[in-house]
Amino acid sequence: MKNITDSFVSVGHWPSAGSFEFNTDILATNPINLSVVLGILIFFGKGVCASCVRILSTIRNSEELRRGAAEQLERARARLRKVEMEADEYRLNGYSEIEREKINLINATCDSLEQLKNYKNETLFFEQQRAVNQVRQQVFQQALQRALGTLNSCLNSELHFRTISANIGILGSVEEITD
Repeated sequence: MKNITDSFVSVGHWPSAGSFEFNTDILATNPINLSVVLGILIFFGKGVCASCVRILSTIRNSEELRRGAAEQLERARARLRKVEMEADEYRLNGYSEIEREKINLINATCDSLEQLKNYKNETLFFEQQRAVNQVRQQVFQQALQRALGTLNSCLNSELHFRTISANIGILGSVEEITD
């Protein structure tokens, strides 16, 4: 076996490690060995050619499938880029929307606080007015009671009766004016 390989490749003429050369000397290559190898290849090559056709067909199919997969991959990448751009746009719009909502909420809260402050001031003013009116009524009631006490102690029955009649007359005329 070693003689067969030596007849095809010249081992003695290796210029550098890892390279080889074919021996072109026809007398050194043994034409009988070459014809035997060619005969074997031709004889067994018939079945091999049918297998080669199947292999080539499979390779072609694989190439077509590879091209189809590459096209699908490129379409998927394009779709991914588009979706990523849309996601970025939604993200930016979402952040903008959040900022707008935050500002609107702050403004609404400030408005509500301002309204509450106004309601508080109005309530305080109303309560102050009510307290002032109550104090006035109490002062008026006390003044009337003192005046009546003074009148009762100073007036006799007849004078008292005339004063009451005069006051009733005054009140009657005031009531007519208001109606």
